[in-house]
This record gives sequence, C-alpha cells and structure tokens, in this order.
Amino acid sequence: MKSKYILLFVFSFIFLNGFSQENKKREQIKALKTAFITTELDLSAAEAEKFWPIYNQYDARFFELRNQKMRSLHATIEKNISTLTEKEATQLISEIETTEDELHQLRKKLISDLKGILSYVKIIKLKKAEDDFNRKLLHQYRSNRGKKD
Repeated sequence: MKSKYILLFVFSFIFLNGFSQENKKREQIKALKTAFITTELDLSAAEAEKFWPIYNQYDARFFELRNQKMRSLHATIEKNISTLTEKEATQLISEIETTEDELHQLRKKLISDLKGILSYVKIIKLKKAEDDFNRKLLHQYRSNRGKKD
C-alpha cells in the first residue's frame, strides 16, 4: 500500500514539473509504467527475469504501431478529409484495419508468451494494471493541461 502512495507521488511530481523533450517524456512514462506494473503484479525475481524482456519487446512494437503508424494514418485523414476520394478512403480504411489486426495479434502473442511464465491471474492483473496506468496517465495529462490553459 505504501508503494502505491510513492508511485502516486512520483506521478504527480513528474507530471507537475512537465517534460522537456518527447524522448525524455517517453522514457519517464516507461519508467513509471514499469514501476506500476511491478508493484501491481508482485512479480518474483524469477518471473520478472522472464517477463520484462517479453513485455518490453511487446511494448516497443505496440508503441510503434499505435503511436507512429496509427497517428500517421489519422494525420493523413485530418489533413485530407475534405478532398479525400473514395479510392483513397478505401486505402486508408484498409491500412487502419491492417494495423488494428496487427495490434490484436501482438496482444494475443504477448498472452501466449506469458502463459508459461505467469499464472493466468497475473496475466489478467497485467491487463488491469495497464488499463489503470493508462487511465491515471490520461487523468494527469488532462489535469495538467487544464492548469496551462
């Protein structure tokens, strides 16, 4: 319980002070996420040794797909929405579907890879920890954004 308060304090401190660079921001968020997941899953040393390489590989690929490929597609849509032809729209939809399928397959592979390392309960806790972390991150972002406006 005490570690959750420490994490909350770290969250608040980092987000209230802001970030100077995108890469630095990503690394700080990754460190917070790692600490949060470690606390929530209560991994043994043996579990952690096997879990983190698999999870880090998954997380890097997920970031690449979600934040680079999907953002690029959405930016293309925003930029060209008023002049988009049916052919271009068809192509964009196809690319979005392909990327969403890749994300789904990536998640399935993570679960499959973790089945021999973690209990099913811990795999479910991982999903919940990721969701909780993302929710807290979004809440902090919205709180800080409101203070700047």
